[in-house]
Amino acid sequence: MEKESKKLAIFEGQKIRRFWDEKEEKWYFSVVDIVAVLTNQTNFQLARNYWKVLKNRLKNEGSETVTKCNRLKMEAEDGKLREIDAADVETILRLIQ
Repeated sequence: MEKESKKLAIFEGQKIRRFWDEKEEKWYFSVVDIVAVLTNQTNFQLARNYWKVLKNRLKNEGSETVTKCNRLKMEAEDGKLREIDAADVETILRLIQ
């Protein structure tokens, strides 16, 4: 199940990193990857900057949604594991609202 738990999801032809948490029995998705898909952004750095600005705005507004994002290690394009913001489906849907 180890490989399956980190399998990429494909949405609109773009890859979205995800992680299956066996303890909580739910999927966590890379927030930056979701932002890239929803903003039609192919440049990872621009998607990352978009998320950074949005995250700061939400924090300043007192939104609790950002605090529900977890820092999880997921594989980056260079093959190294890096900590990124990840969220479950419920939190992703709240961010999209």
